[in-house]
Amino acid sequence: MADPALAAQLLVVDTDVLLSGRAVDPRVPRDGPLLGTLFESLVTLSVRVYAQAVQASVSHRRTRGGEHEVDLIVERRDGGVVALEVKLARAVDDRDVRHLRWLQATIGDRLLDSVVITTGGAAYRRQDGLAVVPAALLGP
Repeated sequence: MADPALAAQLLVVDTDVLLSGRAVDPRVPRDGPLLGTLFESLVTLSVRVYAQAVQASVSHRRTRGGEHEVDLIVERRDGGVVALEVKLARAVDDRDVRHLRWLQATIGDRLLDSVVITTGGAAYRRQDGLAVVPAALLGP
């Protein structure tokens, strides 16, 4: 992950404030603290570039009432889907994957894989089969 000091300098905020998770001005009209939004945007940009290279589309899914939300849905031409959640965290727990499980129950066999993108240091598979991958490992 990039040095947070650069982001803090560009946003004219103290690094400690940026990393604290507290809301900072300017407020971003999305859920979560600013650093989380920046991290999700960086991951989204990377995923879109790689998906475009293999002629896949990237979208976002949120139920009308907001009960379920999946950050990124990569869909191949044949309808196969890889779902990604982006978490500004090193560790992943069951709460972090609940929307991925919902999507799997909703689309069934079309879901090829589910991945949580984190700030962690190693990629692994959870016991439930979901992949956990550090953003630093995204790439061709």
